[in-house]
Amino acid sequence: MKLATIGYETATQPLVIQRLKDAGVEVVIDVRAVAASRKAGFSKTLLANSLKAAGIDYVHLQKLGTPKPGRDAARNGDIQRMHDIFNAHMSDPEPQMQLAEALELARRRKAALLCYEDDHLGCHRSILADELHERAGFEIENL
Repeated sequence: MKLATIGYETATQPLVIQRLKDAGVEVVIDVRAVAASRKAGFSKTLLANSLKAAGIDYVHLQKLGTPKPGRDAARNGDIQRMHDIFNAHMSDPEPQMQLAEALELARRRKAALLCYEDDHLGCHRSILADELHERAGFEIENL
């Protein structure tokens, strides 16, 4: 089983959708705490509708997003602090329930975790992908 991750920092919406289609992704799991974007095409409703038109389902799991202090740390280049904040956040029950939901979605259909950063190593989605790999043995494919 494969689990994809994708960031859209320097990509256009059509390019992201094409990458998802080329990888055979059937459902995008949006792991942003705030599913709004100043980047054209990536706010929740527009993105969901565009994905649907391309035959890809969309699910927003807000509690799998990085809390504001973690996002601030990432913006300042302090990736370790962002990871620490995110890991602490993931100990709460709501994120754990949504992680279980993500796991079930990814077991049923090829899924991609979506967030902003191009580099998965500088993004919390790598932590989520690693956790899902540990729980279910997914092969991680960073698009």
